[in-house]
Amino acid sequence: MKNLTDMMKQARELQSKLAEVQADLEALEIEGKAGGGLVRVIITGKGATRRVHIDPSLIKAEEAEILEDLIVAAANDAKAKMEHEVADRMKALTGGLPLPPGMNLGF
Repeated sequence: MKNLTDMMKQARELQSKLAEVQADLEALEIEGKAGGGLVRVIITGKGATRRVHIDPSLIKAEEAEILEDLIVAAANDAKAKMEHEVADRMKALTGGLPLPPGMNLGF
């Protein structure tokens, strides 16, 4: 029975740590850039967009399509960085334990 008790204790500790990581990720801000930093998108560690900054030099009606592409590129850059950060934090949390495919522990 001792093994089961230890496993339950570890599961509770993991659940507590997971809640901490989720709160940290919600507060975390990650910046993606495009166009040499002229367009920046800030997202949370959960993927929610917080802010978009566009350098005033880019705001020209005839260049709207370029600006739109840069916004998408910056958002994708931020998302890739966020996914990498989440993966690093989860690896630290699970001790590098491989999770089954599709299991993301709520992220």
